[in-house]
Amino acid sequence: MKQKWMRSTGRKILAAAVGLTAALLTGCSPSMQTQGGSTELKKLVIAEPVHLSGYLPLYVAQHEGYFKDQGLDVKVIQATGGTHVTAVVSGDAWGVIGGVDSIALGNKNNSDPITAVCNCVNRANVYLFAKTGMVPKSGSEADLKEFLKGKTIVAGRHGGSPNLLTRYLLINLGLDPEKDVHLIENADASTVVAMLQNGNGDVGNGAEPQICEGISKGIWGEPFYKFTDLGDFSYSVISVKKSTIDKDSETVQKFVSAMKKALKAVQDDHEMAKKVLKQEFPTLSEDEIKASLDRAYADHLWSPDGVISEKAVTTDMDMLLKTGIYSGSYSFQTLVDMQFVNK
Repeated sequence: MKQKWMRSTGRKILAAAVGLTAALLTGCSPSMQTQGGSTELKKLVIAEPVHLSGYLPLYVAQHEGYFKDQGLDVKVIQATGGTHVTAVVSGDAWGVIGGVDSIALGNKNNSDPITAVCNCVNRANVYLFAKTGMVPKSGSEADLKEFLKGKTIVAGRHGGSPNLLTRYLLINLGLDPEKDVHLIENADASTVVAMLQNGNGDVGNGAEPQICEGISKGIWGEPFYKFTDLGDFSYSVISVKKSTIDKDSETVQKFVSAMKKALKAVQDDHEMAKKVLKQEFPTLSEDEIKASLDRAYADHLWSPDGVISEKAVTTDMDMLLKTGIYSGSYSFQTLVDMQFVNK
C-alpha cells in the first residue's frame, strides 16, 4: 500500500501546476544571480498538500517580503493526493510543507532522504465535525466510541495525516477502522465541505478555513474533537532533500531565517496575520477570518521559533506506527536537521 501511494500518478497531477516554475530550479546558483546590473532573486518552489490557513507563516514570509529580503522568490504550488512529497523526490519542487510522518513514508527506499529543517505547524491541525444535529453525548471515550461506530467518515486520502489521525483515534477507542466505520478516503481534503453537504458522509475531518466554511453554510457545527490536544506534533514542517542541505546550505539557511521571522511576526502582529490570511483566502468573510485566527491562536497552532522537538516527532511517529502504515525503526537525526534553526 505504501509503495502504491508513493508511486501513484504524482507527476501527472503536478505537471500542470509546476510547468514553467520547475524549469527555473535547474539553472539557479546557490547565491543571487545578476543580470543587466540588477539583482535577480533565486526562485524556489514549495509544494503544499492543500491550501490551509495553518500554513499562514509561509504565506506571511511571501507577502511581507521576508523571502525577498533573503534574495529568494518563493512560489507555493498545491500538490494533492500525496504528491507534495513526491514533488521533492522527483525534483519538481525544492521543498515541501507537510508532516514528518509524510517524509518518513517518502524516505522508504530513498537514497536521498527528505529532511525537515524548520517547524511551522506544531500541533496536529485536524478536527472532527459532524453533520448538523449529530453530536456525541459527551467528549468521553465511551461516548465518542458509541457515536463514531457505524458512521461514514470523510477521512481524507489513505496515508495522509488527517486520515492517519482519524484511524489513530478509532484504534485508541477500540474500534476497527476497516470494520466498525466506513472511511471515505478522498484525495483532495478541501472536498470535505461538498461531500458532507451532499450527504456523502456523517462525519468529516479537516482544518481551517474548511471548518468555518462548513459552519457558515450550516453543514456542521463546531468540531466535537480536536487533535491539537495531542500537544507538540510535527504536523507541518519545511523539508528539503539531504543533498540540498549538503550542496546548498546557504539557500536553506536563508529560507529558514525568513520562516523564523514569519513565525514570530504571526505571533506578535495579529492584524498583519489577518491581512495576509485575507489575501490568501479572499472569499472568506471578516467573521470567518477572525474565527480561523482565533482557533489557531487558542490551540497554539504555530511554532514560535521553528524548533522541531523530539517529543513532536515521537508523537507523530507513534501515530504512524500504531496505524500500521509504517513499520520498523526511525531516527530523529535522519528525519530532522535543526542546524539552520539554531543559527
